[in-house]
Amino acid sequence: MNAHPTFGPATGVGSLPGGDAREAAKTATGSFEDFPFLPELPARGPGADMIGRTAGLLVELYARVEPSGWRLGDRPGRDTRRARSWLREDLDALEEFTQEYEGPLKVQAVGPWTLAAALELRNGESALSDAGACRDLAASLAEGLRLHLAEVRRRIPGARVVLQLDEPSLTAVLRGQVKTASGYRTHRAVDRQVVESTLRDVVGVHADGPVAVHSCAPDVPFALLRRAGVAAVSFDFSLLTERDDEAIGEAVEGGTRLFAGVVPGTDTPLSDPAGSVMGVRTLWRRLGLRPELLAETVTVTPSCGLAGASPAYARQALAHCVQAARSLADNPE
Repeated sequence: MNAHPTFGPATGVGSLPGGDAREAAKTATGSFEDFPFLPELPARGPGADMIGRTAGLLVELYARVEPSGWRLGDRPGRDTRRARSWLREDLDALEEFTQEYEGPLKVQAVGPWTLAAALELRNGESALSDAGACRDLAASLAEGLRLHLAEVRRRIPGARVVLQLDEPSLTAVLRGQVKTASGYRTHRAVDRQVVESTLRDVVGVHADGPVAVHSCAPDVPFALLRRAGVAAVSFDFSLLTERDDEAIGEAVEGGTRLFAGVVPGTDTPLSDPAGSVMGVRTLWRRLGLRPELLAETVTVTPSCGLAGASPAYARQALAHCVQAARSLADNPE
């Protein structure tokens, strides 16, 4: 099994445009022969969006769509069934296009803190407002992920599964910037040690494979994620500032993989592939890191999901990631 690298040189973030599971699986596997991913198609509607899809994985907790968003309830309803049925359809399609595949394969789910910020309790307030609800949610998510990962391994036995937790709200949770239901106040910042230990528990369910955390928000907490046992951090490269240099240098030296989101997520004219990774090379020089570390450390991705892109641009962006990664490997200087 160790003949295969843990990560590939390029992959997608998660979402793609459109609603056809087979078409999406074909794109995700055809674009990335050595690091395919399980696509998400939010255009299909509630339950295919990232919060609804992950709510469908929860064990003994259920959520339904209300006008204000996803709300926890007592029993599985139509929205839960729909989310689970779409996930099965997506897994069927991925299985079809990964026959005989051996190597890294990425699946995505929303992480515990973004989920707690997005899901409402019965009173309409975010689960984030209640420490007990956050604990229950994280435990339910961990159990659901354990079952989901086992299912992926059963269907694609040659795959080395990489679990990506999407945590776009993580920085807002740490800073007390998540708004209450009224919109007039914000929820108190959650203690950093609580955030870290909850993440560590959820990361721990994937004992036989690496976990990446994705956030396309500014100020990704690299050091906290590393302490929580995360093997790779996925981020929008354009949001980095020199303030992040030290944390990134330490992450690279500590063996953390960087999923550098350098290709825009919505339709835009693309530069040449070498131009797309110029910033990565510049960062490397600024940090005084060895150029030959680049290809070993960086996976090239779009800056965020591609759900808002046109199908043609989405395919072009994924191909561009592969070419940009090749440029990094061929000319690290």
